[in-house]
Amino acid sequence: MIVISQPLLPKRFALLRLRNYRQTAEAIRTMIVRGAGTIGATAGYGMAQAFLEGADLDAAYRLLLETRPTAVDLKHAIDRVRACRTAREAVREAERIAEEYVARGASIARVGLSLIKPGTRVLTHCNAGWLALVDWGSAPAPIYLAHRRGRKVFVWVDETRPRCQGASLTSWEFMQEGVPHTIIADNAAGFYMRRGEVDLCLVGADRIAINGDVANKIGTYTKAVLAKENGIPFYVAAPTSTIDPHCRNGDAIPIEERDEDEIHYIGGQRISPRGARAANPAFDVTPARYITGIITERGILNPTQLGRQWTR
Repeated sequence: MIVISQPLLPKRFALLRLRNYRQTAEAIRTMIVRGAGTIGATAGYGMAQAFLEGADLDAAYRLLLETRPTAVDLKHAIDRVRACRTAREAVREAERIAEEYVARGASIARVGLSLIKPGTRVLTHCNAGWLALVDWGSAPAPIYLAHRRGRKVFVWVDETRPRCQGASLTSWEFMQEGVPHTIIADNAAGFYMRRGEVDLCLVGADRIAINGDVANKIGTYTKAVLAKENGIPFYVAAPTSTIDPHCRNGDAIPIEERDEDEIHYIGGQRISPRGARAANPAFDVTPARYITGIITERGILNPTQLGRQWTR
C-alpha cells in the first residue's frame, strides 16, 4: 500500500510504501496518515494486509484498533474487513471502503454547496480535506465544489495547534485548488467573528455520538462557542460512517492524549522551559446545542434529532 507522508507537507510531497499491517498500524499511530476517513480506509487495507500475510487476524485487529482511539471510522473499517472469509474478499472489501469514502465526499460537497453563497467567508479548523477523507474530503468539499463552479468564496484557516494541520495541510490543499484563503492563529478566530468577517464555520469530525455531540480536533469546541455567541452558523461535515450508534453522548467518546513534546516543540525547536509539563488532548467534544447542522451524504441532519433522523 502506498500513502502520502503527511508530516512532510507542505515542504515536500512524498509517497511511502507500507509493506505489511504492522507498518500500516505504525503509520496511523504516528500520523503519517491522519484524518478520520483516511485512517478508516488505511486501516481497512491494513487488515487486508494481515489476511494476505497469513497473520494472526485477532492480533492484527487489536494492533490496528489501538492506534487512534477517537476516530470511529477506523473501527468500522477493520470490523468490515475482519468479517471477510478470504484474503481476496478482504482486499476487495478494503477497496470498497475507500471507494465509498470518495462517493460520500462527493455527496457531502453537493449537499453542502447550498451553504456557500457567492462571497461567503468560511472559517475552518484542522484538516478535513483530500488528505483526511479520500479524494474529496468532508468539511472543505462544499468549498471545493463552490470554487470549481465559480462562486467567490474565501476561507479563514485556523493554524490548529499543536500539530498545525490547518497551516501545513489545509492551506497546502487550498493552494493546489486555488481557493483564496488566509491562515490565522487559533486565538484570532474570535477577533474576526466579532468584526463580522466570518459568515460560516465548517469543520470535520472524528466521532459523532448518537445524541449529536461531536468529537473533532482540539479547539473545535472553542470555535463553536464563539460562533454561537456571535450568531454564526456552525456546521460539521462528515460521512455517516463517523456516527457511532453505540456512543450515547460526547462524554462516552474516548479522547486521545498525545505526547507532550507536540506542545513543547515547534519545528524541532523547544519553546517551553526544560522541566515544564504539558497536557496534550488531541480532540475535544462540541455539544449538539452549538451545532447548526451535520452535513452528510444523506443530507443535512439536525444534531439534536440525530438518532431519529439517522436511523430512518
